[in-house]
Amino acid sequence: MGRHGYQVVGIDNNERAVFFGPEGDTSRSLERLRNELPDYSHHSIDIRDRQAILRLVAEIKPDAIVHTAAQPSHDKAASIPFDDFDVNAVGTLNLLEAARRACPESPFVQMSTNKVYGDLPNTIRLKELDTRWDYDDPQFEHGIPESFSIDQSKHSIFGASKVAADVMTQEYGRYFNMPACCLRGGCLTGPNHSGVELHGFLSYLVRCNIEQREYRVYGYKGKQVRDNIHSEDVAKFIMAFCDNPRCGEVYNIGGGKQNSCSILEAFQAVEDLTGIPQKYTYLEQNRIGDHICYYSDLRKMMQHYPGWRITRTLPDVFREIVDSWYERLGQRHGVKSRVTVDMAG
Repeated sequence: MGRHGYQVVGIDNNERAVFFGPEGDTSRSLERLRNELPDYSHHSIDIRDRQAILRLVAEIKPDAIVHTAAQPSHDKAASIPFDDFDVNAVGTLNLLEAARRACPESPFVQMSTNKVYGDLPNTIRLKELDTRWDYDDPQFEHGIPESFSIDQSKHSIFGASKVAADVMTQEYGRYFNMPACCLRGGCLTGPNHSGVELHGFLSYLVRCNIEQREYRVYGYKGKQVRDNIHSEDVAKFIMAFCDNPRCGEVYNIGGGKQNSCSILEAFQAVEDLTGIPQKYTYLEQNRIGDHICYYSDLRKMMQHYPGWRITRTLPDVFREIVDSWYERLGQRHGVKSRVTVDMAG
């Protein structure tokens, strides 16, 4: 059983390895799950296989569904638009309808994305600081709220498919009165993240540093800002929602301003931990539909679920990711951990 008494059933056909190659492979995570949860049950089903999803959910009738399956890359989506939409939008509909038929009273959590806001956050007045961009409008002092428009902006193909999934989840919550929510994530990360260039900002950056690979910075002087949240804090919020669900809600889940950093600031933080200078190339052209500055306003989440808060600071997140990559690469190359710097404060 899991920590909260649930038997965990996983659905994952390792499509991430198809999208991103061997570096995106999730089999290591599957092995860890099986080791840590002896009664973990795994099903290698493609979320696009409607009949297989309907059958499995009808058979299990789960007490809660946490939907994290996705084609997650902003950049990759443009080259595989059918796969992107079928996974993100149609796959979500398959799960929602399976839940409505088999277990409509069970909480349903869909991992959405901040990309549903498109590039509209770039219209907010900004100020340029030494190492980052930041909002220069008091209305956004705490970050982007859930009331921010998702309409009439450039989303990327990925962002558009996630909008479809997000709105459909809300609709099943409101129309069918199902306990469903969308979590519009910032950068969700942690020590087990299989980061690649097209997805997984901090994890990939750390690996580039340790292996002395060249990291590519796309536009905005490397001062673009993201908020980063540890996977355990995400899981704790999901449990809070499942314990007290609401119908058709949306939440901007991220590290908030306190856990935000720019690429330049991330370079410095990792260099401080490893002692290795970051190699990078700067490309003037930014990614299409990319955010210049984005961090989540967490006040609605904390108002609805006052027992929840961020427990892992940004230095904690960096340290765990660095330790994890040294461990993984050490197993492969005999490298020993050299993380000795205390980033506290």
